[in-house]
Amino acid sequence: MKPSATDRRRANPNPGTRVDIDTSHINRDALRVISGLHAAGFQAYLVGGGVRDLLLGFSPKDFNIATDAHPEDVRRQFENSRIIGRRFRIVHVYFSQGYVEVATFRAAGRAHVNEQGRILADNTYGSIEEDAFRRDFTVNALYYDPEAGQLLDLVEGRQDLGAKLLRVIGDPELRFREDPVRMLRAVRLAAKLGFGIEAQAKAAIGRLGYLLSEVPPARLFDEMLKLFHGGYAVQTFQALHDSGLFKYLLPLTEKALQDPSQKRFSDLVYGALQNTDERIRAGKPVTPSFLYAVFLWGPMQVLARQLELEGLSPRVAREAAMKDTILSQLRYTSIPKRLGFPIRDVWELQYRFYRKRGKQVFRLYRHPRFRAAYDFLCLRAGAGEPVDKLCEWWTVFQAAEPGMQKKMARSSGGKAGKTLYRPRSKTYH
Repeated sequence: MKPSATDRRRANPNPGTRVDIDTSHINRDALRVISGLHAAGFQAYLVGGGVRDLLLGFSPKDFNIATDAHPEDVRRQFENSRIIGRRFRIVHVYFSQGYVEVATFRAAGRAHVNEQGRILADNTYGSIEEDAFRRDFTVNALYYDPEAGQLLDLVEGRQDLGAKLLRVIGDPELRFREDPVRMLRAVRLAAKLGFGIEAQAKAAIGRLGYLLSEVPPARLFDEMLKLFHGGYAVQTFQALHDSGLFKYLLPLTEKALQDPSQKRFSDLVYGALQNTDERIRAGKPVTPSFLYAVFLWGPMQVLARQLELEGLSPRVAREAAMKDTILSQLRYTSIPKRLGFPIRDVWELQYRFYRKRGKQVFRLYRHPRFRAAYDFLCLRAGAGEPVDKLCEWWTVFQAAEPGMQKKMARSSGGKAGKTLYRPRSKTYH
């Protein structure tokens, strides 16, 4: 017989250890949810990356809550909530600034898995002790009760925090087979935190990277955003290469980067990743379409040259290469249509930048992707591609008064004269 909510309302048998955490760094809405669950007689803790980052002295953005309340209990407690998910049912409690995610303690070792060990469903509820041992890494299995100021650590996660070590809970091979995306999370977290990955898990990643090929492309697209839009894109990129996982996300890019003749492309990738990190740290927006345009630029150009050698005109070869490169990437990570068109626009405008006369100049300048394409152009110049004069001309054109812009567009060859200069920083929108 399933126990009632009243049966599960009990005093916490694991009071934990007192820790000094400034609650002003904790999301107010998360504190409201915890307070509401406590008032209803349930256990409720902050858990995961938010607790980890608080202990490391960071200011987390996301706070997740773990509780012994079942999803239906949470839903009844908060009218502003909704149960979501099938494989893993959780509750989102909505507030004016977003939502707080609430998950019920899961039972360890009772998830439904397929023949390969992949988790198909995980809605069997258990105790907080079981929940801790089914989480991915020890540093993500720390539970904090902000009202009592108590930290519960059942897997020596705090010790690993001090040692700057990312350790998988349980057998790494088994845990990665349950969910191959955990390998990407391990690499991303290690890069972000500056941690090492313990030897057994590191070896398992080297053996099991191929399992990412079985993950749906849509899910890997979501992971791509986390990997490269977290403010540590450069470190993450290098870590993905070192671990051998990058080729399962962007195999065309990997092949181009391995080509000794593609050093400029390698410099372009690093320049774009560094620029992405700078923008994120400055609170400026970034778009995944821009990074995809960078990652696939080298492969697209190689294919375009091959098609020209086969007899296609440069323009037809270019258009075919753009289309085929994006289609080839879709087998690995999905690219929503809302991103596919901007990628092609940024690429196409690279060739239109050479048209610096007459009305074509102003049509290009008014193009909705002009700024992104211009920033891409200047990143190419910074990587050593022979487009530095183009970058300079368009930089001057943007800064010029309307009368001077018309004069530049009328001049022979569209040359900007002695006032050419390089932009001090290359950014994109």
